Amino acid sequence: MDLRTPESCRWDLVALGEVMLRLDPGDSRVSRARTFHAWEGGGEYNVARALHRVFGQRTSIVTAFADNPVGRLLEDLLYQGGVDQSHVAWRAYDGIGLTTRNGLNFTERGFGVRGGVGCADRGHTAASQLQPGDVDWEVIFGGEGSRIFHTGGIFAALSPTTSQVAAEAISAARRHGTLVSYDLNYRASLWQPAGGPSRAGEVNAELVRGADVLFGNEEDYTAALGLPVAGVDAGFSSLDPRAYATMLEAAFSEYPNLRLAAVTLRQAASASRNDWGALCYADGEVHVAGVRRDLEIYDRVGGGDGFASGLLYGLLSGRDVRSSLELGTAHGALVMTTPGDTSMATLAEVERLARGGSARIVR
Repeated sequence: MDLRTPESCRWDLVALGEVMLRLDPGDSRVSRARTFHAWEGGGEYNVARALHRVFGQRTSIVTAFADNPVGRLLEDLLYQGGVDQSHVAWRAYDGIGLTTRNGLNFTERGFGVRGGVGCADRGHTAASQLQPGDVDWEVIFGGEGSRIFHTGGIFAALSPTTSQVAAEAISAARRHGTLVSYDLNYRASLWQPAGGPSRAGEVNAELVRGADVLFGNEEDYTAALGLPVAGVDAGFSSLDPRAYATMLEAAFSEYPNLRLAAVTLRQAASASRNDWGALCYADGEVHVAGVRRDLEIYDRVGGGDGFASGLLYGLLSGRDVRSSLELGTAHGALVMTTPGDTSMATLAEVERLARGGSARIVR
């Protein structure tokens, strides 16, 4: 991967996306809880935060908050995460959130046969109202400079204008030689009011045409881009990497600008035990990270973002594709061992697990 040099850029990665307040009922359920733990989270932000806190990279977030106590709580949480906030836009609050508010995400972790549940409350949010022209991308990619730009299908689905903002950002990033990373992150609940799967396909296809690196899980490529998993019809199991190699090759054929496409593989025996792995396609070759069978899950939210940040760190640090893939798979697994959307892992833990290390106590 040809990346801009660290010396020529203020940022290693700039992310564009909404940051919500996650309200977590812990071991209870949203409908029965009396207390909630507050975390910050958002698909694009999680990648920027992990790259800074876990991997020591310089990252910034482009988003918007309503200027009220909830927005200031998010600001405080972002300070802890260490992601730069100089490109956060603050919008006036009308007193009741009729026109502008901050997004909330009530999320249950699930346990055993009870799967995780997410209940988003994010209509009319400040981030969803971002318009083309609101962000000076020339300053970000031209004046400051960033080695990677990361956004995805969650932000694109928030409103008709957010996909336009994403397209504007991708165009500017490419003009300045910034590597563009895009995570499909298909969410049926977000696309339903926006036109459903057909509209999701149109929007994602347009944005992916400007991407260099593409992420998604085993369902995203089909749901968001209409690419079939042809190998399953040949009798492969749902976690057999051969079932997805053809799909990734098809993505390269459909989107010739791509330089790397990666897919995470997950099979849930229960909410608490998943099989987990990944593969990617680059330079005409399929690279496979071994599937971790029967991985114990504490909180599955953020695993895909952990994978993306680990792989991107590998590219930023000059690792080869296979090593970057192993870092991503290891980090994604570790993210799912702690509560909340964001990573609590350390670089040493990620590298040890990527090398095949065990969970033996370190002391």
